Formats: sequence, C-alpha cells, structure tokens
Amino acid sequence: MGLSGCATNYPVAPTKLSKQADWNYLIGPGDSVNVFVWRNPDVSGTFPVRPDGKMTMHLVEDMPASGKTPTQLARDLEKALSKYIQEPIVTVVVAGGVGPFSQQVRVIGQATKPQALNYREHMSLIDLMIDVGGITDYAAGNKAYILRTVNGKQERLGVRLDDLVNGGDISADVPILPGDVLVIPESFF
Repeated sequence: MGLSGCATNYPVAPTKLSKQADWNYLIGPGDSVNVFVWRNPDVSGTFPVRPDGKMTMHLVEDMPASGKTPTQLARDLEKALSKYIQEPIVTVVVAGGVGPFSQQVRVIGQATKPQALNYREHMSLIDLMIDVGGITDYAAGNKAYILRTVNGKQERLGVRLDDLVNGGDISADVPILPGDVLVIPESFF
C-alpha cells in the first residue's frame, strides 16, 4: 500500500541515519565565549563574537573565532597571548551559543514560530517541532520537507508533520542534521 499519509513527491527522510555524523560545535557570530587564562584573571573574561566572526579580549584584538571549535580558539589565543604572558594556558567555553549558519537548523513556513535554531546533537524532528511550537492550522504538514545538503547537493526529503504532531505517530520522527531547513507549506483548501 506504500506510505499512507505522506502526500509529497519527495523521498521520505530516513528514520535512522546509517552513520551518525561526527559533530563538533563551531563558534559563530553572536556567540559569547568565556575565556579563562590560568593565573591571569585580569586577562580572563566573557567576550562576544562579532558579526564579522572576530572577537576582541584583553591584550588580543580582532582574533578570528567563527568556524573554530572552542579548543582551536584556545590554542590560537595561547599563541597570541604568548607575546605578553609566559606559557599561557587558555580554556574557552561557549556561554551563549548560536553557532555558524552551517550548523543552525531553520524552520520556515507554517510553523507557529518559524525561526533559526541551534543544532543539538541527536536532534530529531519532534525536538524541532517542540522548539517552534508546532504547526499552524493552515499548515499542510504531510507535504512538508527537509532541505538537506548531502555531498554538496541539495536534497528534498519528505516528512509527515501532521502524522507526528497531530496524530502522535512517533514513526514519523526523523533525525535532524546541522544545516537542515524544514519547509512547512500552506494548505490550499
């Protein structure tokens, strides 16, 4: 009988990924980073990552931060601070993170609160729907799809939001990946 309830012409999003992608949080514009420099509290502090992807802290100006892991940024700061501090030891913790665009998940269309969200490891469609408050009364939920880039090519993967959100069908839950865009079209009565 096929896939009842899935009214898209797109391949259905897989309910399990064959291999969970290795995922590391990358710092992005808008993030806030806590920098701790061992034995140097005057240099330590919380600093924002500017829209241009750089940050400025005590003794270090315009340090590129976007696209780096916290550990990579710590090593770069150690190198920059070594001009002023003998053998600095730096720890970087992301305090308020949004990450770079490539690691955000976006929901557009007939969601109650369409928005861009931070990706969280092992995130699924149900998590995403909770974050955006579900779908509107005008949503064509079973015609929704995920835009996902795989090997440099964009794919459309059908999802069954009506079945998941309104029908409670957990089998309609699918994994979400960094960079996914969930498109929820409007229903035409």
